[in-house]
Amino acid sequence: MNVFVLNCGSSSVKYKLFDMGAGQPEPVLAEGRIERIGTEQAIVVHKSRGREHRSVRPVFEHRDAIGLVLNMMAADGEAAGGEHRVDAIGHRVVHGGELYRDAVLVTDEVKQSLIELSELAPLHNPPTTAGIDACAELLPGVPQVAVFDTALHADMPKHAYLYGIPYELYERLHIRRYGFHGISHKYVAGRVAALMERPLESLRIISCHLGNGASVTAVKNGRSVDTSMGFTPLEGLMMGTRSGDIDAGAVIYLLAHEGMSVTELNAMLNRESGLRGISGVGSDMRDVEQAVLEGHEMARLAFDMYEYRVRKYIGAYAAAMNGVDAIAFTAGIGEHSPMLRAQICRNLTYLGVELDPERNQVSGREAEISAPGSRVRVFVIPTDEERVIARDTVAVLRQRAAS
Repeated sequence: MNVFVLNCGSSSVKYKLFDMGAGQPEPVLAEGRIERIGTEQAIVVHKSRGREHRSVRPVFEHRDAIGLVLNMMAADGEAAGGEHRVDAIGHRVVHGGELYRDAVLVTDEVKQSLIELSELAPLHNPPTTAGIDACAELLPGVPQVAVFDTALHADMPKHAYLYGIPYELYERLHIRRYGFHGISHKYVAGRVAALMERPLESLRIISCHLGNGASVTAVKNGRSVDTSMGFTPLEGLMMGTRSGDIDAGAVIYLLAHEGMSVTELNAMLNRESGLRGISGVGSDMRDVEQAVLEGHEMARLAFDMYEYRVRKYIGAYAAAMNGVDAIAFTAGIGEHSPMLRAQICRNLTYLGVELDPERNQVSGREAEISAPGSRVRVFVIPTDEERVIARDTVAVLRQRAAS
């Protein structure tokens, strides 16, 4: 079975085609991305059979982008003397609310639910439904499965996901901590367990997904028991352009004293804050770290704030789980910043963390970076959300066939 995995953003499509019948790790037959959808200069990057194709061309809608991808994959299959057919489609869905605790087969009812949930994820869910519609048109009859970023966190204990506001607001408006990056945290926790050669159900893992969007999750016995993102992906860590945790009173003050509209405040907190807002250098941690090395004072402040908040959440989640067996770093910053990992771990010795400076120089590949004998083991785990989506897609379809 070939599974076509789609991750549709507001102006982008990322994809991978997996051969799910060839054993693990499942081979990737084709992969790539299309960026700047909606313009005459969309960037197309497509990889297959060890070759990479890049081009710039007009791509105005998600349907056009997905059609282009399908044509490229079909050409690859013919060139290879085979067929890069699509037997099933797996979609990354950012927000499943309280409706979806597991991956589900896409039906008209499910699609309508995703549209209704768009109010909770206005930047993320609408592109996904556009991708689902495009696939239904271009690949009629091919089953589609929705895999949710919120699913891993759906079983968090109530004391962890509720806010201290009137309970009737939760009952009526479903205001609660949902958490995100669940697909990534699920993959990372599984890989940590495999590397430690221990059952996932026996471990306490703190997974740090550190990219332009960032979150920390406490995984105990295979379940998320707390996570830093909340009702929206704005809460928690300071991120590339997002503020992370901020006193609600400060938000009220800004509305009252700066004459800001809700739209302006939302833009400030989501797009003008974080590393960008503090450093003045930009939202990319690579640029911030380079500026730190050059003595840039505000870049150093932004770096220290970012590191401190990650470390603070690690400490909190060690307390939440009554200890920790392993810490894992993933995503763009987590995988590629030895400088950040070193500073975080330097201040976690009270937990029993001992980093190996030489091992820590790894970038972008799976490795243990803790010193031999460290009571808490530390790993770098490149995330692979698409593989999780492909596996969950197969599981849903097998369950459907068996029922």
